[in-house]
Amino acid sequence: QVHLVESGGGLVQAGGSLRLSCAASGRTFSRYTMGWFRQAPGKERELVARINWSTGVPFYAAFVKGRFTISRDNTKITVYLQMNSLKPEDTAVYYCAARPTEGPDSYDYWGQGTQVTVSS
Repeated sequence: QVHLVESGGGLVQAGGSLRLSCAASGRTFSRYTMGWFRQAPGKERELVARINWSTGVPFYAAFVKGRFTISRDNTKITVYLQMNSLKPEDTAVYYCAARPTEGPDSYDYWGQGTQVTVSS
């Protein structure tokens, strides 16, 4: 059973930084792609960034390029999202998700989410 647990959310002022963590367990993730999504009130959930666990190759949504960095730690089996230059519009619940890299672009496993609030 895959288990994803996010942490690191909180309240920060605009221009500040936060680092989100996603501790993964339940299987070997070398053949998985890990994603960070977010959902703001009244809006649809959107992909923020994803990373191929095996290659480490990242992908970023246009609205976070140059501000956010996704990475993974093979020893700790943890995926990180370093968020810099935060803006009020980054306020949302952030979710970690996992899917097999070879397969449909739909995520099978989700964490419970962590709230990020950016004040102006």
